[in-house]
Amino acid sequence: MRLNKFIAHHTKYSRRDADTLIFDGAVKVNGAICTNPATQIEAGDKVSVKGNPVTQKKNYTFIVYNKPKGELVTKKDDRGRKTIYHSLPTRFRGMRYVGRLDYASEGLLILGDAVDIVDILSHSDLPRVYKIKIKGDITQNIIDAMKRGVELNNKKGAHEQSKLNQLELQPFINFEIIKNTPTYSTLKVAISEGKNRELRRFFANFDREVVDLKRISYGWVSLNNLKPGKWRYFDPDEYKLLHDYLKMLKKEEKKQFYKELDEKKKRDN
Repeated sequence: MRLNKFIAHHTKYSRRDADTLIFDGAVKVNGAICTNPATQIEAGDKVSVKGNPVTQKKNYTFIVYNKPKGELVTKKDDRGRKTIYHSLPTRFRGMRYVGRLDYASEGLLILGDAVDIVDILSHSDLPRVYKIKIKGDITQNIIDAMKRGVELNNKKGAHEQSKLNQLELQPFINFEIIKNTPTYSTLKVAISEGKNRELRRFFANFDREVVDLKRISYGWVSLNNLKPGKWRYFDPDEYKLLHDYLKMLKKEEKKQFYKELDEKKKRDN
């Protein structure tokens, strides 16, 4: 495992923090200062940060938080606004979040203390399910776009500081229209991506404002009856499914490795 990833996985520091600490000479490997973030850490190596030994975690902890509207999903805000870490117990301040929900959105947020697993879940194609309320009706054009995907060439619905003018959105995994009226409509959608304000931008492209957005599940983890502002640990079934998912990924990676190896052998011959 790379040194910066090792530090991020076993301490409170992020990968970026780890890079800075390494470049500043605050990290030692087997007693010697190491300034290369890509240094491979093997079993038995001793790593210290600012003189404190890094203890390897053998277990990991994940929680589910029902984020209410009006909280930012970030470590700190330069404008002093409330973040999720103001509501969560102090012992969870070192946890990283899986994906984001914007300030006006609510619902399920997964947090964990294993950075590499958080990264895997954040960049996975696991289904994210949302319940959405929009101003206006759901037209056939919107239905067609949900089925086939859409390429956006504007910043409608994006954050005011966003620099992304173009955004290609994949087809929705699934959607269910619950209510469709000229004033307000409600639907449940499942998507496989976590692009910034993706759903708000999708509907804004059709001049539909999202007035309520709530994430109700992420992969195999569901919000169920968890109340806004409350949290819970993963239950045994969720930990088992996480373990099985990570194990499956390793098998797929191994399968891909041997496939590439076979292709190389064929080219060499």
